Amino acid sequence: MRAYVLKAYGGPEGAELTDVPAPAPGPRDILVDVRAAGLNPVDFKFRQGMLRAIHRPQLPFVLGNELAGEVIAVGRDVTRFHPGNRIFARVGKDRGGAFAEQACVDEDYAAPMPRDLDFTTAAAVPLAGLTALQALRDELAIKPGQRLFISGGAGGVGTFAIQIAKVLGAHVTTTASPRGEALVRALGADDVIDYTTQDIARMGRQFDAGFDLIGGKTLDQMFAIMRPGARIVSVAALPEPQTAIKDLDGRRLLAAAFWFISYGIRARARRAGVGYRYLFMHPSGSDLAELSRMIEQGQLKIIVDKVFPFAEIGEALAYVESGHAKGKVVVKMS
Repeated sequence: MRAYVLKAYGGPEGAELTDVPAPAPGPRDILVDVRAAGLNPVDFKFRQGMLRAIHRPQLPFVLGNELAGEVIAVGRDVTRFHPGNRIFARVGKDRGGAFAEQACVDEDYAAPMPRDLDFTTAAAVPLAGLTALQALRDELAIKPGQRLFISGGAGGVGTFAIQIAKVLGAHVTTTASPRGEALVRALGADDVIDYTTQDIARMGRQFDAGFDLIGGKTLDQMFAIMRPGARIVSVAALPEPQTAIKDLDGRRLLAAAFWFISYGIRARARRAGVGYRYLFMHPSGSDLAELSRMIEQGQLKIIVDKVFPFAEIGEALAYVESGHAKGKVVVKMS
């Protein structure tokens, strides 16, 4: 079968589309005929080697984190799926394999696709949708009437976050370029800040919670606009000790390293009276089922920026890396 394989960390030349043996499902696995796969910033960061401290598999390694397709075989202990089922999934973090014509997925990480959704659109949901849901519902515990600030609302995670926050009853302010303003307003954003001309830090301390999708200077500015006692969850800045404890299986040595590298951010958060948490989302079939329910009820629209053929996955990943995508980028298998 064809797969997009990482052979050496670094630039695009370290990965290639090549032939590899088809995977065999383990006892709790479903074997999926992949019809489409979503692309995310984590894919090029992994290729670059930026995540080696967290996960360093033996190379060569089939890349890819989310997919949609049809079940073609199941392991002996699988009870929830059967051949012919249409599923979408965020594959296991230590496994990868979504950028391939076939992939194995733990049955607990998959869910039936939303009714009337095609494979290409469904493949855009798992990673970004789960990230937004777990950040807003579980980490920030957004309640009706709260004022939420989301940086980078027009990106893959941002387009889901705006809509989920509205379902949870929040008043949503987000940043976008003039090109992205119409999109984020159509998704339900109450207020839009043009980050190219407006200074976020001058907005005053009016927000109850923040979801950071950009990091850097934008995160520093967010500390200045949170009310005392507010919390910010980031998926774009630096991980802190709780990231290792809660999201990465309690790896205490890694927690110590994260304590050191995140000291500056945590100090700025303390001075502002704001809590800071970095989130690594976790695969969850039950959370995917919740997203599916929201999609079927018309509460959640999936924004796909571009669809590439699988043969052009290198170009697709370069487009994601450029940072210009509004919504998600997907590769479609032939």
